[in-house]
Amino acid sequence: MPLLTRIRGPRDLDRLSLEQLDQLAGEIRTFLVEEVSKTGGHLGPNLGVVELTIALHRVFESPRDRILWDTGHQSYVHKLLTGRQDFSKLKMKGGLSGYPSQAESEHDVIENSHASTVLGWADGLAKANEVLRKEDHVVAVIGDGALTGGMAWEALNNIADAKDRPLVIVVNDNERSYAPTIGGLANHLATLRTTDGYERFLARGKDILERTPVVGKPLYETLHGAKKGLKDFIAPQGMFEDLGLKYVGPIDGHDIEALESALVRAKRFGGPVIVHCLTEKGRGYQPALQDEADRFHAVGKIHPDTGLPIASSGADWTSVFGEEMVKLGKEREDVVAITAAMLQPVGLDKFAKAFPDRVYDVGIAEQHAAVSAAGLATGGLHPVFAVYATFLNRAFDQVLMDVALHKCGVTFVLDRAGITGTDGASHNGMWDMSILQVVPGLRLAAPRDADQVRAQLREAVEVTDAPTVVRFSKGAVGPAVPAVGRIGGMDVLRAPGTDAPDVLLVSVGALAPMCLEIAGLLDKQGISTTVVDPRWVKPVDEAMAPLAEQHRVVVTVEDNSRVGGVGSAVAQALRDAGVDVPLRDFGIPPRFLDHASRKEVLAEIGLTAPDIARQVTGLVSKLDGLPHSRLRSSGGTPTEQPHATVESARD
Repeated sequence: MPLLTRIRGPRDLDRLSLEQLDQLAGEIRTFLVEEVSKTGGHLGPNLGVVELTIALHRVFESPRDRILWDTGHQSYVHKLLTGRQDFSKLKMKGGLSGYPSQAESEHDVIENSHASTVLGWADGLAKANEVLRKEDHVVAVIGDGALTGGMAWEALNNIADAKDRPLVIVVNDNERSYAPTIGGLANHLATLRTTDGYERFLARGKDILERTPVVGKPLYETLHGAKKGLKDFIAPQGMFEDLGLKYVGPIDGHDIEALESALVRAKRFGGPVIVHCLTEKGRGYQPALQDEADRFHAVGKIHPDTGLPIASSGADWTSVFGEEMVKLGKEREDVVAITAAMLQPVGLDKFAKAFPDRVYDVGIAEQHAAVSAAGLATGGLHPVFAVYATFLNRAFDQVLMDVALHKCGVTFVLDRAGITGTDGASHNGMWDMSILQVVPGLRLAAPRDADQVRAQLREAVEVTDAPTVVRFSKGAVGPAVPAVGRIGGMDVLRAPGTDAPDVLLVSVGALAPMCLEIAGLLDKQGISTTVVDPRWVKPVDEAMAPLAEQHRVVVTVEDNSRVGGVGSAVAQALRDAGVDVPLRDFGIPPRFLDHASRKEVLAEIGLTAPDIARQVTGLVSKLDGLPHSRLRSSGGTPTEQPHATVESARD
């Protein structure tokens, strides 16, 4: 009987011998490869923390002791050891989340899955234990990549201030976040890794210095004479203990016995302790280890034996952007790129290969990226900062006060905008078009297809006196949606065929095909519709108000929160212009959405063509003074939608 099937909770680990624990680690890796290859998910990070997670749950008593995971994509092993071994619907509706989830287990604490936050959480929990006189332990697991985030160091500054407040910080050091970790901190951690091989370090130094003319040999002799000082210089205490933090390590993150010994010592210390663990991302799975880009950080469905994808979904939004950036780079030497530790996920890897001196990976530091971009623009370049839409939230103040206030020509490219679905609440990019509405001078584009991504990116980088934003969806990009005309700066996607149209349907971004479907359903009800794509949704096009005045109803459809979104901006523009036309805005309700496929989430919140067409039909019927007949499907069968689902699209 496999050992894994006998683990129903962390205390089941206590009765296993070291040999059995090693066997369990092997079974877990086999399980992860087999199951995640079927569903997709974060494979590489979890393969790297198997022994570490086992040791944590052996030494600490979760959930009484709080084990916190920064980012949380490496929590699959934690899930397995806390009674969650059904991975058949991982990241799917009704299945396990890809991150810790309070709804799933009392063992899960943080579920926001944004990096560099765990030490702040840990600081607060440790303070709460102190005030309430609890003897429970707080353990924060943070990767070396997440330590490039400024919030982590703000927290460390506070944690180190309390010498007798128990708190264990486990640094999971695999030299990578997505790709290899970069920056000064990464270099220092790399130095720490050499501590155990000090003599080898000195031998390499001797080799280099003895080949250096004139000064090489005397310099080596000086350093060799100062052996103790050199060892202190490269020793771990240099960075962490100067902060007032006890340091343990580096520890082999795949040696359960060594890990347990270090964690027990840290647990007994009675103050803040850093346990530095060296792990290997993708360990035990050769295809992951051979993937130099990101060690299978996140994968779709793959063949478990080869690691090759089962099917290709064709061109996606990210690759379209990435290819156009390379073309822009060839045409304009002033175009540079910025990423926050996500070079490949945001599509800048090809640009980096073509122009290695014009791309800047700042680590997990979105705030710094935005301010640095302002500096680059002020210095005469045009920076393009590519980032997931959900992570731009972190840099809002910098967009407002550093980029916009100083009228800097910076282009922000927001990947994974709108509903992303399977990664859950914290990864939906559903706030950007709301929070950016308040930024003076900012211009925001929402391309509807690949052609518009290319065109609007080029339009964005032509702006030199204000921030510009181009946002697009996740996954495969559909076929081109051609325009049949242009009004002002807006593309007309469907003309009404009458001089007195009923509905002006404002389509935002990737929802254009759905909006055309809505227009088709309305047409079957005898409701004439004009469909326009504003292209640039901020500022609202000056032609919008006169066009709206020619219609009886205005409807906006966006893949963004209804609160403060494009619909709100259009409504305000109409009021300012004195255009008194009923407006109905459809978008994402202001609530956190559970993980499911994008299609399932859209259906759940009523953001589908039949749902919207039904409500618009009802609105037009009221204007006509007619009873609201139910909208029929294309097959002529009356359709019903539960009232709660319809309401969720509006509230």
